[in-house]
Amino acid sequence: MSRSLELRAGLLSLLILAALIGAWHFATLPTGGVAAGDVDPEYAALVSGAAAQGAKSAFPTPADVAATLWGHLKDPFYVRGANDQGVGIQLAYSLGRVLIGYLIAAAVAIPLGFLIGMSPLLYRALDPFIQILKPISPLAWMPLALYTIKDSGVSAIFVIFICSLWPMLINTAFGVASVRKEWLNVAATLEVGGLRKALRVILPAAAPTIMTGMRISIGIAWLVIVAAEMLVGGTGIGYFVWNEWNNLSIGNIITAILLIGLVGMALDLALARAARLVAYVE
Repeated sequence: MSRSLELRAGLLSLLILAALIGAWHFATLPTGGVAAGDVDPEYAALVSGAAAQGAKSAFPTPADVAATLWGHLKDPFYVRGANDQGVGIQLAYSLGRVLIGYLIAAAVAIPLGFLIGMSPLLYRALDPFIQILKPISPLAWMPLALYTIKDSGVSAIFVIFICSLWPMLINTAFGVASVRKEWLNVAATLEVGGLRKALRVILPAAAPTIMTGMRISIGIAWLVIVAAEMLVGGTGIGYFVWNEWNNLSIGNIITAILLIGLVGMALDLALARAARLVAYVE
């Protein structure tokens, strides 16, 4: 039954993809053109050729995007100057920043979440600060980070740290606080030490919830890094998208968007697999 469902879901996904590509193809088919006065002058100045006359869509066709994507995949690590580097290099810069900020956030959030989850007093004391800081957009910290750190790359890592911190902190605290009292009572009866109780009783029980927080955090971090790199510039897939917009290369922008989505999906699948490894049946 499960295999049959997966097969039917896969076929339905392919049909939806084919329908979307077909709609995209027909929407970008050449038209007969319009009178010059009917085309917005600012739009005509922005685009060129047939698109400026309304005879052709300025949006690339699926075939154009596929050719652009193949061109990037054939040589993803080329370097032809500071502002002309392969999409593989740009993704590597972005992934590096995301992983550094994410791992620092995990190193802070998980131990602190343990303390908060195990101490009602600490939970009540820190909860107002968490509730105030949690809703702030990570990008709102970027000007302050640039002003104080004075390094765009480190500032982007700081933003990733901030946005990754809260889901892991909150989920860890919730998971630790939700451990069954019976298990803690048994540990107390056996006179298990605090560190051993945390590692042998609380951590395995809270691990699925902690991994859920880590999975949420990696998705938010990958989402935020694109916007952060658009602001700070220099390198990264976000900068690549912004630079290609300045060059009015819509095909390259769509290619980058597809790659951003694929990398994000790969990161989510990796964390989902890790979450299944720590799951247990009572």
